[in-house]
Amino acid sequence: MFILQQATYIHPNKDVLFENINFIINKNDKIALIGNNGAGKSSILKIIAGKLPLSSGMISCSSKPYYIPQTHDEYHELSIAEALGISGKLRALHAILQGEATAENMELLQDDWPLEDRCEQALEKWGLSGLDLERKLGSLSGGQKTKVFLAGIEIQEPEFILMDEPSNHLDQDGRKLLYDFVEKTNKTLLIVSHDRQLLELIPQIAELSRDGIRLYGGNYSFYAEQKGIALDALNHQVQSQQKELRKAKEKEKEAIERQNKLNARGKKKQEGAGMPKIMMNSLRNKAEGSSSKLKSVHKEKISGIQSQLTSLRSILPEIDQMQFGFENSDSYRGKLLLEAQEINYKIPSNDGINVINDSEGSNNGRFLWNEELSFQIRHRERIAIKGLNGSGKTTLIKILLGILEPSKGKLLSNSKRYVYVDQEYSLIRANQSIYEMAQQFNHAGLQEHEVKIRLNRFLFDKQTWDKSCLSLSGGERMRLLLCCLNISNQAPDIMVLDEPTNNIDLQNILILTQAIKQFQGTLLLVSHDEVFLKEIGIERELSL
Repeated sequence: MFILQQATYIHPNKDVLFENINFIINKNDKIALIGNNGAGKSSILKIIAGKLPLSSGMISCSSKPYYIPQTHDEYHELSIAEALGISGKLRALHAILQGEATAENMELLQDDWPLEDRCEQALEKWGLSGLDLERKLGSLSGGQKTKVFLAGIEIQEPEFILMDEPSNHLDQDGRKLLYDFVEKTNKTLLIVSHDRQLLELIPQIAELSRDGIRLYGGNYSFYAEQKGIALDALNHQVQSQQKELRKAKEKEKEAIERQNKLNARGKKKQEGAGMPKIMMNSLRNKAEGSSSKLKSVHKEKISGIQSQLTSLRSILPEIDQMQFGFENSDSYRGKLLLEAQEINYKIPSNDGINVINDSEGSNNGRFLWNEELSFQIRHRERIAIKGLNGSGKTTLIKILLGILEPSKGKLLSNSKRYVYVDQEYSLIRANQSIYEMAQQFNHAGLQEHEVKIRLNRFLFDKQTWDKSCLSLSGGERMRLLLCCLNISNQAPDIMVLDEPTNNIDLQNILILTQAIKQFQGTLLLVSHDEVFLKEIGIERELSL
């Protein structure tokens, strides 16, 4: 079905993303491709889809793949039909039905007479009934854009499907449809995802790293178990090398002390025997040479062990030290922070927002929710805001944070400080370097070396400090934001996270999970990642 052989891809900026990769996918295989942010997962999918050229190597594919992208910016000005690659067929079908049965139109249509019915049924299945195929894709929400491309599977009827983070932005209904499709289809699938529920349904996991692609013959649980065994073995190696290093240093100390005693004893005998000065100098030089040789032997052995230990430690995940590190809040548990009294929000009639816009979810001039919302939020609660795409989750967050005013009802607030982390981690400013961004949060006046120690702790070493934030991946932006919040050390009353796991890899999800567990304040979260919600200890839900 597909072969990638000795494949290398070099960015236009000359950075080597991956090299000499070998990868084979057989017919009816279902494989999840995972790896750290920046490893090249999305690039491999784009190469297979024909959207990026290989720098070197060979690619062979027996069937044209259907590609579902992670981001949709390049499609925004296209109609839905153009984005799905069916605009030519639809024009030909309409022309033929109007009497223009030319050879050109017949060739374009390729006898695909049920195309319109298939489009209607596919869009209805994904909750997009009545969607005009001539509408611009850019006018849809993130969830609807993904659903359009997922509907395209039934419209295009491909044999080989590439999916890049397909569950991003999908609501629970959309995710259920996706999971059912992946579980039941006999089509060939290659899926890049960090969605652990989805990964459990995929029978093979392929991990992309600097060493190439390694295939695990099992789902995510099997992969995690194997990685756990490997990590345990690695930790055992590290402990063993640490023990060996201690022993080597002890032996070096004992040997040097023994040699020094022998040298001192020999010198004393020489002086007592009245030995000539020239002979004493010769014997002293010989003793010093023996000591130097002894030190050199031990130093070489210790250096070798230290080198092995450093190499082993570099492989270990460095997540334990990454946490918010806020000072303790002065609020007591249970203190009332926010109270919504029968609030609702009306979309202004002149802002042109459509009914299926995810942020607003309402026709122009209509109230966003069928019923007014009343609820309380207290200190140290952990609350998930849930609802289908278009139900107004983001709008509710903006009302609670005072960014928007409710059109009806009252919002009472006792909170002084909040941190709002959106899906793009936009607190990180693209026009600044990593070090400049860290200094923006240095409210406590930490010295330069202290700021740089914190950056190192969050895996930003000296070589990255001048790097532009614009070039950072989703996971790197998340880590830098954690670092900045750690530097600020100012505990917010409320932390709000809007789909925080959408653009980060599995390792960074683990880092974020551990950091949130350390947070002692109130947490408001929009997420469809049920595993993540369970791990961070969500206590109740606000369902829209």
